[in-house]
Amino acid sequence: MNKSVGANGRSPLRRVIMQDIKLQMLEPSCKEESKSCSCCSVDFFEEKPAHWRRQQIIIGSIAGALLLSGLIVNFFTSYSMAAQILYASVIAVAGRDILKKAGRSIMNRRLDMNCLMSLAAIGAFFIGHGEEGAAVIFLFFVAESLEEYAAANARKSISQLLSLAPETAKVKRQGKELEVHTHEVETEEIIAVRPGEKVPLDGKVLTGHSSVNESPITGESLPVEKKEGDAVFAGTLNEEGYLEVAVTRKADNSVLSRIVKLVEEAERKKSRTETFIDKFARIYTPSVIGLSVAAFLIPTLFLGQDWDVWFYRALILLVISCPCALAISTPVAMVSAITSASRHGVLIKGATFLEELSGIKAFAFDKTGTLTKGKLEITDIIGLNGHSPEDVLSVAASLETRSEHPIARAITQDAAAKGIQLKELTSFTSMKGKGLKAEIDGKPYYAGARNLFDNLSIKVPDQLSQLEEEGKTSIFISNEEKAIGVIALGDKIRDNTRSVLEDLKRLHIRTEMLTGDNNKVAASLAKKTGVDEYYAELLPEDKVSVVEKLARRFGSVAMVGDGVNDAPSLAAANVGIAMGTAGTDVAIETADIALMHDDLSKLDYLIHLSRKTMGVVKQNIAVSVLIKGSLTILALAGIINLWVAVAVGDMGLSLAVILNAIRLTRVRA
Repeated sequence: MNKSVGANGRSPLRRVIMQDIKLQMLEPSCKEESKSCSCCSVDFFEEKPAHWRRQQIIIGSIAGALLLSGLIVNFFTSYSMAAQILYASVIAVAGRDILKKAGRSIMNRRLDMNCLMSLAAIGAFFIGHGEEGAAVIFLFFVAESLEEYAAANARKSISQLLSLAPETAKVKRQGKELEVHTHEVETEEIIAVRPGEKVPLDGKVLTGHSSVNESPITGESLPVEKKEGDAVFAGTLNEEGYLEVAVTRKADNSVLSRIVKLVEEAERKKSRTETFIDKFARIYTPSVIGLSVAAFLIPTLFLGQDWDVWFYRALILLVISCPCALAISTPVAMVSAITSASRHGVLIKGATFLEELSGIKAFAFDKTGTLTKGKLEITDIIGLNGHSPEDVLSVAASLETRSEHPIARAITQDAAAKGIQLKELTSFTSMKGKGLKAEIDGKPYYAGARNLFDNLSIKVPDQLSQLEEEGKTSIFISNEEKAIGVIALGDKIRDNTRSVLEDLKRLHIRTEMLTGDNNKVAASLAKKTGVDEYYAELLPEDKVSVVEKLARRFGSVAMVGDGVNDAPSLAAANVGIAMGTAGTDVAIETADIALMHDDLSKLDYLIHLSRKTMGVVKQNIAVSVLIKGSLTILALAGIINLWVAVAVGDMGLSLAVILNAIRLTRVRA
C-alpha cells in the first residue's frame, strides 16, 4: 500500500492545492516574501508547519525568562552591564525574524511595522531604556504569535475541508480490491465504499443503495438517499449500505478540492473597504512617522526642550504608528465570514460580494429550478363519470408508456411509485401537438390536450378549464363515449419558498420573479409564493434588461438562478447567486455566490452574515482609529510609556480586533 505521504506528513493533493493557491493568488506587493504583506506581518492564508506553535512557545519562554532575569539584575543588583546584555539577548532571541523583516523593509524602501518596532527598540537602548527596548520586541513577538494563533483559527475550516476526504481508496483492479492513494486513481475506475467509510473521490453509483451524509459539501444536515446512477462526492460519509462507485473526477479536481480552491481564492479578493483601508494605512503610517519626527525636532530645536524626553515620546509615537490593527481589521472579518459560510454549504467567491450583499435592496428570482423544483409532477387527478383517480392514472400511464415527452415520464413515474397496474395496448397512434390514441381491450382511448377532442363528440369538463386557469398543464383522458378524468401537472414550489420570501420582506428587501413562462402561469405562481412583482414570457436577454432596470430602480440587486441558463442575468446583477451547484462547474464559474444545496433558506443566512460582517468591520475600524488617536495624544502629553504603547496600542488592539472578527465563525444558518 503506497500512501505517498511526504516527509512533512501532508498528502500530495494538499501540497498541490496549497502551492497552486500560493503561486497564483499572492498579491503583487507580497510576492517577494511570499508570506506577508508590507503593512502587517500576520498572514491569514499562509499555512504554518505543524511544529510552528511549539517553536513559538519555546522562543517566547526563553525570551520571557531573559527579560525577567534582566529586570531582576537591573533593579536589584549593581550589575547594569549584565542587565543590558540580558536585554540585548531578548532582542536576539525574540527579535531575530523581526529584525530580518525590518532589514528587508528598508531595502525595499517600504517601511512596515517590523521596521518601526525595531527602530523604537534600538532608540530605547540608545537613550538608556534597554528594558523598554527589550520589552517592545518581546511584547511584539507575543502579539505576532497570538495574532497568528487567532488567525489560524479563522482559517481552520479550510484545513478541515482538506482533511475530509480520505487519502486512500479501495479500487477494483483485475478482480482484486487494492488500497491505493487517491491521486493514483484514474477516472472510470471502480472504487468500493463500505458502511461507515468516507467517499474518497467524486463518482456515480454503479451498484448498491445507501444513505450518504453530504453536509460537508452541501450543508444539508439530513442524509441523502443514493442509488444506481446518483452522484456522490469526495469527503461525504456513507452511512448504511455498500456502494460501488465509478470515478468521474480525479482527486485534484473533485468538488471538495474545487471548494477549497474557491474559498482560498475568495479570501484573497479584497472588498472595497479592504482596499480603502490598505490605502489609508499607507498614508497613515508615514503621516505618524512625520509626526514623530516633528514631535522630536520642534520642541528640542525651536523650544529648547530636553531632547531625551521628546526623543522618548517620539519613539512611543513610532510604535503607535504601526497600522497592524487597522490593516487586519477588515480582512480577518472577511476571512472569518467566508470560511463560516463554506461550512454551511455556501461558497462566497470574494469579500466584495459579501460586502455588496449587505446593501442589497432587491432580490430577483428565476422561477424554474429556483422558486420551484424544476421538475414536472402530478398535482391533481380527477376521476369523472364514476372512474376513480386510480383508474384515470392507470389508463393515462398505459397510453404514455409509448411516449418520451416529459409529461409522459412524470405520469408513468407517478404510476410506478403508486404501484398502479398498467394495461396492454394495441393500435397505438401519436398525434403530434395533440396527444395519444390507443386501444385497450379493443376499445379506443385518448389522452391529450383540449384540441385533441375538437373533432370528438365529448364535452370537455369544467375542471380542465379551472386547472388551466391555475397555470397547470392538464391532460384530458377519455374513451369514445365519455370523459374518464383529468390529470394536472405542474412544477411544484419548493417547500420553503414562501417562508424565505417573507423573511426577505421582513428585512425590507424587495422580491421579484423572472420567468419565460406565460403570464397565466407566472401570475398563479406569484400569488402562491407572495413575490412583490413578476415578469413573464422573458427570453434570457430580457431577463438581463429586467435585472438592469431593477438595479437602476433600487440601487443594488441580487439575482438567484440555476447558474447555467441564467448566466447572463447572474452576471448583470450586483451579486449573482447560483442554486444547487454541487458538482456543477458552470454554476460555480458563473455565480458570485454558490449554494451547494437547493436550499433557499440560506439566503436569509447570507443577508444576516453579510450585515453582521460589515457591522464587525465598522466596529474594528472605529475602535482602531479611536484608540490609536487617543494614544497619540497621550504620548505627546508624556502620560504613557513604550510598554503601554505596545501592550495596548499594538498587541492588545490587534487581539481585540481579531477576537471580535472571529465571532463571525459562530454565525449559524
